[in-house]
Amino acid sequence: MSKEKTKGLTSSRKRAIRANLTGYAFIMPNLIGYTVFVFIPVIFSFVMSVMSWDGSTRPMEFVGLQNFVDIFGDRVFRGSLVHTLSYALMTVLPTLVLALLLAVLLNSKIKGVAIFRTAFYFPYIASIVAVGAVWNMLFQPDFGPVNEFLKFIGITNPPRWVVDKDWAMVAVSLVSIWKYMGYYMIVYLAALQGISNSLYEAAGIDGANGWQKLVYVTIPMLTPTTFFVMIMLTIQCFKVFDLVYVMTGGGPGNATKTLVNFIYEKAFTTWEFGPASAAAIILFVIVLIITLIQFRGEKKWSKDL
Repeated sequence: MSKEKTKGLTSSRKRAIRANLTGYAFIMPNLIGYTVFVFIPVIFSFVMSVMSWDGSTRPMEFVGLQNFVDIFGDRVFRGSLVHTLSYALMTVLPTLVLALLLAVLLNSKIKGVAIFRTAFYFPYIASIVAVGAVWNMLFQPDFGPVNEFLKFIGITNPPRWVVDKDWAMVAVSLVSIWKYMGYYMIVYLAALQGISNSLYEAAGIDGANGWQKLVYVTIPMLTPTTFFVMIMLTIQCFKVFDLVYVMTGGGPGNATKTLVNFIYEKAFTTWEFGPASAAAIILFVIVLIITLIQFRGEKKWSKDL
């Protein structure tokens, strides 16, 4: 090989190495942050799930699977699991449907559409503490605006919302739907603008009305987006903490205590890091299983379409 070719290969290799180093330099801060604040704590949670430790100077004690046995025998944990599932069932589908309908409505050329889009998106960026505090005042059972309106339309004995164990989770779910549907509306809007108008024109030539275009054109074309939204909403619902903590604190009693609230109390109230880590691992497995089921369902759905 000639000296010129050797020099050219060396120079090309140096440029490739320099380009790789530049790329690594850009991702390194994020990689370091992810490693320190996510990866290492996750690994430590797996370790802590088989240990007994209260966070003091007392050394950790290996207990094997005893933490998991204790967790499944804990009535409060089982209740938290049921509450989390109930919250997900009451939240995922309504949020998805409302986000889709809003996106379809606001994808048309109507006057002031930008204002409406901003108005529906605003709750998502609002402070969760402010949102919880304001809605608690709106749901105030004796003289809150919500119950005053219900009395005005003839409901003489309206729900007591966040102070009633039967209605507290419903109130939290309603606020969650209101807060997050604007974000997923934006996701659907982006997907809608990628659908070719020729599909709607062809459907119109075949005699399809607006509803038929929605069912047979829009919804099938939004399948990947719907799958993404469903996955994100499911994960979001299973890790809900802040909204419940602000609005009800897990009460009344334990009526709205979710898995993450249970984990928080175990870890930072009673300082039982072992059971808290075991509960976190169980939550991880539950979300993983549900996600895998949704992946499989999405593949089958896509084939049928």
